[in-house]
Amino acid sequence: MEDKNEFPTLTLDEREYKTLLTKKFSRRKKYCAPDPTKLAAFIPGVIQKIYVEKGMEVKRGEPLLVLEAMKMKNDVFSPVNAIVKSVNVKVGEAVKKDQVLIEFDLLKTNESSS
Repeated sequence: MEDKNEFPTLTLDEREYKTLLTKKFSRRKKYCAPDPTKLAAFIPGVIQKIYVEKGMEVKRGEPLLVLEAMKMKNDVFSPVNAIVKSVNVKVGEAVKKDQVLIEFDLLKTNESSS
């Protein structure tokens, strides 16, 4: 640090604090809001089954695929109402954490038809 009397400002909940920040804090990965048009793997694993294909319409909560991780089969459900734009994985493929599995074109929901 240049001057021990200068403290950087950290803003939390709209309040400002003068504090010392660690090097680890300044190198951290910045937060990015999740993209609703992309479904990423939440854990590394192997794709066991795929229920959807390009062009299919899916509703929120419908099953999309099965991801096996640490000998457990995890059903992955659609987080949105959408049309499947692309399926970026195949059955038997090993995937990394945060790898994009499926991309969507979001549908506009009609509140009056529910």
